[in-house]
Amino acid sequence: MKVYVSADMEGVTGVVDAEDVQPPGRDYERARVLMTEDVNAAVRGAYAAGATEVLVNDAHGPMRNLLPDLLDPRALLIKGRPKPMGMMEGLTPEYDAVVCIGFHARAGVLGVLSHSFMGHEIEDIWLDDQLTGEIGLLHAAAAAHGVPVALLTGDDTACDEMKAWDAAVATVPVKFAKDRFAAQLVPVTEARAAIETTTADALRSLRTSDPQPGPRTLAVRWQSASVVSHVTAIPGVTRRDDRTVVVEADMLQLYRLFNLFLRVCTAVTSNPPYC
Repeated sequence: MKVYVSADMEGVTGVVDAEDVQPPGRDYERARVLMTEDVNAAVRGAYAAGATEVLVNDAHGPMRNLLPDLLDPRALLIKGRPKPMGMMEGLTPEYDAVVCIGFHARAGVLGVLSHSFMGHEIEDIWLDDQLTGEIGLLHAAAAAHGVPVALLTGDDTACDEMKAWDAAVATVPVKFAKDRFAAQLVPVTEARAAIETTTADALRSLRTSDPQPGPRTLAVRWQSASVVSHVTAIPGVTRRDDRTVVVEADMLQLYRLFNLFLRVCTAVTSNPPYC
């Protein structure tokens, strides 16, 4: 069994603030350890369930957050950016399951460090007219490969968001949102134990999934009209209004295009995230 892990940071055990997840934040270095240990718990669970390979993709921000010297040596690691598929880099139909560690709720939802890919430049995303964020797009891209999402960890709001997309996905809430930068934390040892055991249980009862081909429609509403003026230069991308673009393609092409949108947005805006 081959297991793919996408590791974000905002939903990691103990993390609540931008200072925790952005270098050179005062608690960023400590949060890197917390992130690595949450991933290690999932890796242990995967191997307990019979995994023969675990590939971890560092999927947060600079994408060089995980500490290789502390990472379980059985895990392979993709680190750094840019990556054409961003948070999904390295996933292929050869994998049997996706595990999502440290995820957060979409923009506009009252979850810990909630946003969609960028701190505030993206106001809303729709996939086939359904509001989504990082969780829904990742789930759809995995489904396009025919790879089921087995588990997600994060705050309770992120877990609820995943359940709304796919009730069969196991979830582990490692904190309970009190506001966007505040949470009631699950004790660290308890959270890691839950990640390990739930990962193992989810992979032992893994369902199969057939690839889901066909065109889908992605719409993105940006804070800045400047972004729209640039990304509409990409063939196939049209303007719905001054701040919203629409594109239709198969899901994997949409996911890759969306990552291109993010690089364009980064180039034309200079505002820090979490404003």
